Amino acid sequence: MQLHEILYSSLLAPDQPTTVVGRIVTRARARNAETGITGLLVFDGMRFCQHFEGPSEQVLSLMRRLQADPRHAEVRVLFEGSLLQRRYQRFEMGFAEVEERDDLADVFALQGAEALQRFLALRPRFDIAG
Repeated sequence: MQLHEILYSSLLAPDQPTTVVGRIVTRARARNAETGITGLLVFDGMRFCQHFEGPSEQVLSLMRRLQADPRHAEVRVLFEGSLLQRRYQRFEMGFAEVEERDDLADVFALQGAEALQRFLALRPRFDIAG
C-alpha cells in the first residue's frame, strides 16, 4: 500500500465559534479510523495545522473535503509527499492545543520540507489531548 502525507494550515472561518473545533475532532477521529488515516491536528485558537497520513487515495480525498469545508479559511498545503512508513501509529487523530501562538505562526511562514520539519520538531511540545 502506497502511503501519502500532507501538512496543511488554515484559519478558523470568521463566522465559526472555537467550540466547533471539538465537533470537528470528534467526527474526524471516527471517519479517519475507518479510512486508515492517522495524524495530528493542532489548533491555537484561530489557526489549524494538521499533519495526516494514510493510503494515497484516502489522504487526497480528505484534503479535497478539507479545502471545501466552510469552517476553514485560507487553506494552504505546506507539504505533500509519499511516505515509506507511518509517523503516527494509532488509527485516530490526536488533537493538541498550543500555548504559544508563535509556534504555529512559525510553521505557517514556511513551505515544503522546512515546514514539515518545523512541525515535527514542535510535536513534543504540543499538549496532546486525544
